[in-house]
Amino acid sequence: MPDFSQLLTPLPYYLISAAVGYLAGSIPFGLVYTRIAGLGDVRDIGSGNIGATNVLRTGNKWIAAATLISDGAKGGLVYLLFLSLWGPDHAVIAGTAAFIGHIFPVWLKFKGGKGVATFLGIALVGAWQVGLLFIGIWLAIAAVFRMSSLAALVATLATPILFWVFEQYQLAEMSALLVVIIWWAHRANIGRLLKGEEPRIGAKKD
Repeated sequence: MPDFSQLLTPLPYYLISAAVGYLAGSIPFGLVYTRIAGLGDVRDIGSGNIGATNVLRTGNKWIAAATLISDGAKGGLVYLLFLSLWGPDHAVIAGTAAFIGHIFPVWLKFKGGKGVATFLGIALVGAWQVGLLFIGIWLAIAAVFRMSSLAALVATLATPILFWVFEQYQLAEMSALLVVIIWWAHRANIGRLLKGEEPRIGAKKD
């Protein structure tokens, strides 16, 4: 009879990594911060998204910045936590789960953000050079085209390649999967980009 003990023994630890990552990722900071600040429900304005780009449409740059940092931190911190506890495999699982939690938060009927900030947080702690290059690419595209969604799509698409260049092969594989999900989350934006109808940064919708 096959011996499944080596497979089953670590299973609870992988489940813990996934569960903690998901719960951390599902914290809707954009919604929490805007409500605390008396700005109402961020889902009622602009794109209806809980991410920093839509929070910025409230007119409060500080709340938007706090949302961006917090959404990035929840991905980066759970990655670091499980990297220190149980190693890179668990870090990847926890980081991926945090990313999924942000996009599909259980508290908001699985309707969350688009995952870019959380993705960036994981990239920064996984390989800081890749994270900084991501930021550079995002800023360059945003400066030229004034489109947050286009900047995010280009920067995320480049990330698996950058991880591979820096010999972070496990992170390259993980980020390739997350990029597919990010592009799926941006499918409406992609449709508007193809039609030339995507609003520029500072517009009411994106």
